[in-house]
Amino acid sequence: MPAPVPMVQPIASVDGVAGLQSREPDLCGAKTYATYLSQPGSIIPQLGITKDYRVVEYRGIEPQDYDPNRIVFRLDAAGNIYNVDCG
Repeated sequence: MPAPVPMVQPIASVDGVAGLQSREPDLCGAKTYATYLSQPGSIIPQLGITKDYRVVEYRGIEPQDYDPNRIVFRLDAAGNIYNVDCG
């Protein structure tokens, strides 16, 4: 008789989807930079950001480490900021 398979419990669930971890709401202050949406990504170094941030190029590879205090700027194909969030 085969050994029983242990059940694995998810770390957390988000809206009923097992296996996803919930993310904290805007700990990095991304809303502060929402006014720069549709602006060229070249302005990001001029914003005077004193905390950790990341710029994700269009179709670029993004590491999957999550830091709720890091600001993430996502660029579109034209190099403009289309999203700002934490991560």
